[in-house]
Amino acid sequence: MDETVFRSDTVLSDIHLHTANKRHFMVRLNAVGQPVFLSQFKLLLDNNQWDPETEERDRKASLGCQSRGEEELIAEEGAGAQDSPDSTEEEGDFCRGTEALLDEDGDLQVVRKIPLPHTGDADHTRSKACPIILTKGGDVLEEQEHESNGCNIVKIEHTMATPLEDVGKQVWRGAVLLADYILSRQDLFKGCTVLELGGGTGVVSIIMAKAAKTVYCTDVGEDLLSMCERNVALNKHFIGPIGTEIRVKKLDWQQDDFCTDPEDCFSWSEKEIAELHDLTTVILAADVFYDDDLTDAFFKTLYRITSNLRNSCTIYFSMEKRFNFTLRHMDVVCEAYNHFRSTLDELLKTRDGKMRYSIEPIDLSFPQHIVYERVPQLELWKLSAEKIPDEHCPRPPRD
Repeated sequence: MDETVFRSDTVLSDIHLHTANKRHFMVRLNAVGQPVFLSQFKLLLDNNQWDPETEERDRKASLGCQSRGEEELIAEEGAGAQDSPDSTEEEGDFCRGTEALLDEDGDLQVVRKIPLPHTGDADHTRSKACPIILTKGGDVLEEQEHESNGCNIVKIEHTMATPLEDVGKQVWRGAVLLADYILSRQDLFKGCTVLELGGGTGVVSIIMAKAAKTVYCTDVGEDLLSMCERNVALNKHFIGPIGTEIRVKKLDWQQDDFCTDPEDCFSWSEKEIAELHDLTTVILAADVFYDDDLTDAFFKTLYRITSNLRNSCTIYFSMEKRFNFTLRHMDVVCEAYNHFRSTLDELLKTRDGKMRYSIEPIDLSFPQHIVYERVPQLELWKLSAEKIPDEHCPRPPRD
C-alpha cells in the first residue's frame, strides 16, 4: 500500500499538509475500518514562533530554488549591465536559458518540483499529501519517541478522511488555533478546572493540561473516546505538573443529563459531576459548528451546564468559516456559520434572572507556536457566562 486514496464522499482536514511526510504513520485500523495515523506536532515554545515566510524561504532553499521579486531582478540586471563588460554575452545566455523553457509552440513549460530522496534525518517538505505507511511496527514508534526529545512534541492518533458523522476523529485547524492561543496565554489557565465540549482527538485538552489542573475532555462514540484516551496516554510527557489529569468522558449534547451508566467505561461518577459543577471556570469548544442541529444542541447543553456551575466561567470558541455555493441562495455562503451566529445571539439575549452572557472576539495577532496556516477564515471568540446573584441569598462580606 503506497498511498492512501480518499473517496469523493468523505470530508478531509488539510491540517496534515503543513507537517513533514515522515511525521505521519498509519498505525492501525479502528473499529469501523478507517486507517488511523500517528502524527507528531512540534511546538515552538520558549518565545519561539513559526514564521511562514521564513519556512517558505527555507523550503525553496532546500529545493535549490531561488525566489526573487521583479524589482530585485531589475536591480540585479541593471547592476550587471554597469559592472560587467560581458553583459551582452550574459544577456544572450539569459535569453537562451529562457528559450530552453519554451516548447516548440513557444509556450512556457512549467518546471515541476522533483521529489527529493528520503535521507534519514532530513526534514523535507512533502511533495504530495500522502502519509507514509508504518511498516516497521514498534521500531519506528520507538525511533520517533527518541527523536521527539521530550516535552515539545505532541503525538496524536487521528484519521485523515471520514464521513461527516466521524469528523471528530480528524485534527482541524480551528482546534490547532485554540491550542495555539492556550500556549500563548497559559497564565490565564493556571490551576483551572476545564471542560472541553466536542474534544475529538483530544489535542486541545492535551495542550490545556500544560497549564490547567483538571481537564474534562468530552465527546460521544466509544471508538472516538478510545482514540482520545490513547492520545492522552501518548502525551503523558507533555501534561503539566504532578497531579494534573485529563479525564475522557462521554457527553452527548442531545441528552439532557450526564451519562452515569456504570457499564459505560466513559461514564461519569456522581463525585465527578459534583466536582465539575463546583470547580469549572473555563469551557472550550473547537470547530464544532458545522451542523445546525448539533449547534442547537451545543448551545442548549452549554446553557444547562453554565447555569448549574457554582462560579461564573469563560467559554472559548474557535472555528473556521467554510463557504459553499448553494442553490437555495444562488450564492457562495457560510450557512453553518450564519446559524452559529444567530444561535449565539439568542443566548446573549437570555433574560432568566440566573445567567448573563457577553461575547467578544479575540484578536489573532498572538504568537504562533504550532505549524499551521492561520487563514483569514479562522475566528476565536471569548464568551463570558456570569452568574446573577440571587437577591434572596445573603451576599458574602467584603474584606
